[in-house]
Amino acid sequence: MKKLLIALMTLVPSLVFAAGPTVPLDEAEVDLHDKASLQRGAQLYMNYCLGCHQLQYHRYNRTFEDLGIPQELGEENLQFTGQKAGDRITNNMSTEAASNWFGTAAPDLTNVARVRGADWIYTYLRSFYTDDSRPFGVNNAVFPNVGMPHVLQELQGVPEKTYEERMIDGKMKDVYVGIKTDGSGRLSESEYDQAALDLTSFLVYMGEPMLLEQRRIGWFVFGFLLIFTLLAWFLKKEFWKDLK
Repeated sequence: MKKLLIALMTLVPSLVFAAGPTVPLDEAEVDLHDKASLQRGAQLYMNYCLGCHQLQYHRYNRTFEDLGIPQELGEENLQFTGQKAGDRITNNMSTEAASNWFGTAAPDLTNVARVRGADWIYTYLRSFYTDDSRPFGVNNAVFPNVGMPHVLQELQGVPEKTYEERMIDGKMKDVYVGIKTDGSGRLSESEYDQAALDLTSFLVYMGEPMLLEQRRIGWFVFGFLLIFTLLAWFLKKEFWKDLK
């Protein structure tokens, strides 16, 4: 018992660090059947994210096929590194250059949705705010002290943290309630939210490109097992009839 208690106590720090973000996450209503949304997400990623973050475990031609993008159109509008359609989705940034610019190499985002979850990504994309103390002039409410610039700022506008006075434990305190922009972005607030959802949906697809196919096959397997169970039950009933 004593050893068990000691083992549990050693787990406490890891449980604290494994806890979710202090900022409530917004629900990302991802629909992998919405090819238009996935195509828009792919366009956003290739234009704003691929310069730093690779998707090296996925290939261009597979992405084009899954998202319903003609290969010629994809090569013309979504490939900017001179690669072929059958190549993996990578960039030309070296690890050394990334470390010098950002302090560390930019992570590959192929599986980020599987690690972080869609709600985390969606909220993260909408939680940048101005912070002059940071190297790139921005911070993030979901990922404090983030080491990257707000690459979508031209779409969203200049974001600021907003607070609201609320009574907590008998005292009035300023409570973080969200992000507001100055309206200088190319998109309205609702349009930017949709863009963030499109990008999130694309990353969810990247993490599980076979998800829809797996679900389709799963229903066939479920149907087969149901039919097999019924046949086995009737067969058992027939055998036992002769033994009575």
